[in-house]
Amino acid sequence: MDDSDTRRYSLAELRAMRRRDKVPTAPDAPEREVDEAFWATARLVQPDRRKVHTGLRIDADVLDWFKARGRGWQTRMNAVLRSYYEHERRS
Repeated sequence: MDDSDTRRYSLAELRAMRRRDKVPTAPDAPEREVDEAFWATARLVQPDRRKVHTGLRIDADVLDWFKARGRGWQTRMNAVLRSYYEHERRS
């Protein structure tokens, strides 16, 4: 599936699709059984950094490029900035 083809479904919609045998899953998608042992060791992982809303000024073409890649563009932009920050911090 193409990264730009991201869709959201509610739990009710997914259950209805399953009843109709129309679940949008790739036929070769790997399956994993989620049993009691999985849930016994599962833990909720919260992001370790808080996000701050800022009025960052960005060149229009750079912003358009990130946005053109679809959902999650702000997260990807943050990842690029974090990578640069980590690199410079180590130097």
